[in-house]
Amino acid sequence: MKTNKENFFDLVYQVVRLIPKGRVTSYGAIANYLGAKSGARTVGYAMNAAHTMDDVPAHRVVNSKGLLTGKFHFSPPEKMQALLESEGVTIKNDQVLDFQTVYWDPNKELEL
Repeated sequence: MKTNKENFFDLVYQVVRLIPKGRVTSYGAIANYLGAKSGARTVGYAMNAAHTMDDVPAHRVVNSKGLLTGKFHFSPPEKMQALLESEGVTIKNDQVLDFQTVYWDPNKELEL
């Protein structure tokens, strides 16, 4: 997918807004859905820029193993875990428990 960074970030935010409460997805899954298979890092950059946007639930995006790798972009860092737990997601040692159960794959969930 050829887009400029701002447009790609906007597409990322559109997908993230669709993640249901109590579910999580990964940077790579979003990149793959947007046709940028190797764009997980860029999705991460978009999430880093989204932490001040109230309408983008950035706390629902974790790494491919369910780790809260983006937590240091929240203030305080514990906020990411608190937001997920308030939605019913169980976290232990900065990792989503039952990751496959709460995992939301946009390629499956948003099929045309």
